[in-house]
Amino acid sequence: MISSLDTAFSFYQKALELRVKRQQVLASNIANADTPNYKARDFDFASALGSALSKSNASRLDRTDPRHLQANFGPLGIKLQYEQPYQTGLDSNTVEMDVERNKYMDNAVHYEADLTLLTGKIKTMLAAVQG
Repeated sequence: MISSLDTAFSFYQKALELRVKRQQVLASNIANADTPNYKARDFDFASALGSALSKSNASRLDRTDPRHLQANFGPLGIKLQYEQPYQTGLDSNTVEMDVERNKYMDNAVHYEADLTLLTGKIKTMLAAVQG
């Protein structure tokens, strides 16, 4: 029963985790809009979601020595890339506030939509269980 619930909600879990991570990346870009030489970063949500769904477990690193640091990449497999700006600032900053705000709001709307869909799925399951 639990494993079937896990599979039913795994898509939404991964999608929401990716949305949160993308929101953090975009917020970092916006926060550093006035930082000289800052390069805006982002990732392709669709390919990251496809990668996260195709992998059941994250690739993990074995610790062969107790002094090794533990690496936790998570199951997302995100590859951050530098954005190609339309126009670079005089201080070599590549953050374009209008573009970043649009991406931020678009991601927020998609996050809310994913939550609404997940809530609807949970309500449907509860209605089926309760009869």
